[in-house]
Amino acid sequence: MRRLVVAAPSSGSGKTTVATGLMAALRRRGHRVSPFKIGPDYIDPGYHTLASGRPGRNLDPVLVGEDRINPLFSQGTAGTDIAIVEGVMGMFDGRGSDSDFGSTAHLAKLLSAPVVLVVDASGQARSLGATVRGFRDFDVDVRLGGVIANRVGSPAHAKLLAEVCADVEVPMLGALPWTDTLALPSRHLGLVTAAEHGVAATDAVDAMGTLVDAYVDLDAVVRMAATGSALTSSPWEPAAHVTPVVDEPVIAVAGGPAFTFGYAEHHELLAAAGATFVVFDPLRDESLPAGTAGIVLPGGFPEQQTNALSDNEPLRTAIRRFAADGGPVHAECGGLLYLTRSLDGHPMCGVLATEAERTDQLRIGYRDALALTDSILGPAGTRVTGHEFHTTVTQPSDPASSAWQWQEAGNALAVDGFVQQRVHASYLHVHPAGYPALIDAFLQNSTIPST
Repeated sequence: MRRLVVAAPSSGSGKTTVATGLMAALRRRGHRVSPFKIGPDYIDPGYHTLASGRPGRNLDPVLVGEDRINPLFSQGTAGTDIAIVEGVMGMFDGRGSDSDFGSTAHLAKLLSAPVVLVVDASGQARSLGATVRGFRDFDVDVRLGGVIANRVGSPAHAKLLAEVCADVEVPMLGALPWTDTLALPSRHLGLVTAAEHGVAATDAVDAMGTLVDAYVDLDAVVRMAATGSALTSSPWEPAAHVTPVVDEPVIAVAGGPAFTFGYAEHHELLAAAGATFVVFDPLRDESLPAGTAGIVLPGGFPEQQTNALSDNEPLRTAIRRFAADGGPVHAECGGLLYLTRSLDGHPMCGVLATEAERTDQLRIGYRDALALTDSILGPAGTRVTGHEFHTTVTQPSDPASSAWQWQEAGNALAVDGFVQQRVHASYLHVHPAGYPALIDAFLQNSTIPST
């Protein structure tokens, strides 16, 4: 499998533009491209999906463990001929300051993949050589295969940068000119999702592909992608991690612009067990899918859609009744907000006796969590590593009915989420491939409640 990792010295250098543009440009040339994103990012994969025509997938050893990375990669590349893996933050930025665990460099080593370094070259010339040499030599187990300079001022500037790269013996594969036409709208938690951006997202991805096709040596990129060592891991098999269910229970999964933070592996686990997953849009659909036996409410940005979500009273009522009748509901982050009585003063489903509101404080990071109570996802004492990413708050839950507990800086204990009847709702995002037992337990609880 030809593969390469797109890295950068820091966030904001242009990784997403280059990675997405490579996917789109290579697809135009007839390649079957498999797209990946390192880390717990739920926004970039949406643009990757548009560029490649295949589900964007996440690779995160913190959330799934090192041993699952290559099997997940092998499963995600089935039927393709080249994989583009977009990195996270700066190339060596991992979970802690003393380790590269979870970093772009870490994944490149696990995948034995060459790295393309995307450097913001605005305002520099020979200094680019110091940056490239430093990143090449910092960890000799990471193979830096080439450089793509971004925000280049002119053809003369591009020629000078190429000469600098040649001096440090790292080829420059492309020089993207400075342009602001590719800027995607952003807000408090990053880019606007592709689903929210609509047709403009497709136009932006097309423009990225055109830019990369014009200014990057794609033939050299493809040759470099073929230089990785052979991977011997067998593909990850969803069916090996779930118990078959009978009668093909319908699992209703919220989607649309308000609920976009999900994993392809979640759907694959449900399907492998024999469940029928049906996507519904809480902004538009006024009822749950026929025969719904369980509801999954993933993360997203419902705080950007409060009016439309609140106006859809028939669906809010249907979800509240489903939960009250004992139906299993699994909600993460944005899904938790949708289950509250209100979000920024707008009525929500009213399943949980709490209100939610936005704040100016961002809570972000990995959490090593412990389940405090028995729930539809497993017994008390279950341990997971998940990711927290939000600016909203709810009233503190009763520790006796909280979903998770974890230790914060200073050894303080924090509790998160709610467990009531067969509802499990929390801010914590958990990768289903890392903890398939949670999905299996949910499926075993997914029977149509009596009314």
